[in-house]
Amino acid sequence: MEYRRLGKSGLQLSVLSFGSWVSFSKQINDKKAEELMSYAYDQGVNFFDNAEVYALGESEKMMGRILTKKKWDRTSYCVSSKVYFGWRGTENKPNQTGLSRKHITEACHEALQRLQVDYLDLFLCHRPDKNTPIEETVLAMNSLIQQGKILYWGSSEWSAAEIMEAHKIAADYRVIAPVVEQPQYNLFERSKMENEFLHLFNTVGMGTTIWSPLATGLLTGKYNDGAPKGSRLAMKDFNWLAERWLTKDKLDRVKKLSTVAKDLKISMPQLAIAWCIQNKHVTTAILGATKKEQLADTLQAVEILPKLTAEVNERIEKIMGNKPMLPAF
Repeated sequence: MEYRRLGKSGLQLSVLSFGSWVSFSKQINDKKAEELMSYAYDQGVNFFDNAEVYALGESEKMMGRILTKKKWDRTSYCVSSKVYFGWRGTENKPNQTGLSRKHITEACHEALQRLQVDYLDLFLCHRPDKNTPIEETVLAMNSLIQQGKILYWGSSEWSAAEIMEAHKIAADYRVIAPVVEQPQYNLFERSKMENEFLHLFNTVGMGTTIWSPLATGLLTGKYNDGAPKGSRLAMKDFNWLAERWLTKDKLDRVKKLSTVAKDLKISMPQLAIAWCIQNKHVTTAILGATKKEQLADTLQAVEILPKLTAEVNERIEKIMGNKPMLPAF
């Protein structure tokens, strides 16, 4: 396993990590989740990603039960939560969502209880909150750090402008600034990581915990002939994802990428994930899996990085045809 520093911070995360979105409490039970987390940990994974909204809090509860049962040395792994959406779904009342000091504080306490840990290594603002001043959010996060309840904080799906505003406020108040952003990044979603965030990487030095490196499974190739029964995009609650991803244009490009993977004698998931982590600005790519075989396959992406030569990358670019255009200045 390779480890990378989280931006300019001293924290080191495994370049491949394990997340619980969709799978925990929806697709798999405690026994399977324990098997997957244990395998990931034994392979060197030291970061487990979660959020208050995943399975409406049940995902964190499941992960908490497993962490308590395994009794791993707390200093050997990192765990995260994210705040914004709340966990009560349609029952959310005012102040039970967003990034107010009240919700951030209460969400942190609830995440600690569900995960059964004394502190969160990472606590991320899951979306920007247009109804709360960023100043309030920055100071609330700093307060939690001072209390020892979180160690690092950051954002997910924020714009570069919003992140820079948070840094300016932190500098003005001489408090701790965000160190991590969690954007989507894969062969289809490239603009933020390869264009918008370049200034962030070169100035404030943000780390990234990218999500959906397989484009919700599309880049595995398993959807080339439709959504298999039991797959994520076949689930009723995720029709909106299927409508977005299962388009002829995208499927055609995945089929062409499959020939590249075949020529390299690697799997499609390995190709897609290795392509992501070859980007030096990716601290860690969050993997999801419902089967040990899937996880074992994707964790090998680190080993096949040398196969992504300039020639191979050029071949991939010709297939995708979506490399972000950098501003001319």
